[in-house]
Order: sequence, then C-alpha cells, then structure tokens
Amino acid sequence: VQLQASGGGLVQVGGSLRLSCAAAGRTFSSYGLAWFRQAPGKEREFVAFIRWSAGSTSYADSVKGRFTISRDNAKKTVFLQMNSLEPEDTAVYYCANKMGYSGAISYKEGYDSWGQGTQVTVSS
Repeated sequence: VQLQASGGGLVQVGGSLRLSCAAAGRTFSSYGLAWFRQAPGKEREFVAFIRWSAGSTSYADSVKGRFTISRDNAKKTVFLQMNSLEPEDTAVYYCANKMGYSGAISYKEGYDSWGQGTQVTVSS
C-alpha cells in the first residue's frame, strides 16, 4: 500500500486543520491505518487509528476529544480532523498502514508502509 499525506500547515492556538492520507493498493486486505507524529528531538508517537472495514477508532489520550479520525473507503482516504490545536501538537504527522491484525496498534514497528509526512505547526 502506498500512502500520500497532505493538509499540514501553520495554524494559531485553538485553530483547526484536517489532514488527509490517500492510499493506493490493497487496502481491503489491510487491518487499518494510523496517524503518528514526531516532534523535533522526540520519538514518533501514536495519535489515532481506524480500521478499514469496521471503522472502529482508537486515540492517544493526548488528543481524545480534540482529534477525529475517519475514512472514505470508496476513495481509500483517511482523514484526521484536528481541533483546539495546542503548541504541543506541533510535529510532522505521518500516516501508516497496518496489514496484520496482531500486535498493538500503537506500536509503530507493526506498520508496513508509511506516508511521507506533513508538517503541522501551531503558533502561540
């Protein structure tokens, strides 16, 4: 599965952005897709996950209630709606596809393909 992330940018504190991740390939046989993020000098961390088939979702505690992950299976696209953005949300955001059904969804090593990343900067 090939992934193309887009939608990042510069936004003020409290603002919103919507990221998109367009997938090409055999998404119907994949488990799901996640967003991760990596701030300068920090490890890449899990943000949100959605199953391709069932649409069930999971979020990191730090973004619950502010971020919403959704998908359009017909377009093979996953979205991350980010509201009430905070300076701590500044990072490069990556989408990643998980083929297998085993392993924790927050475990980045369990993902098989990654998008190129899109920069999100929240200014105070």
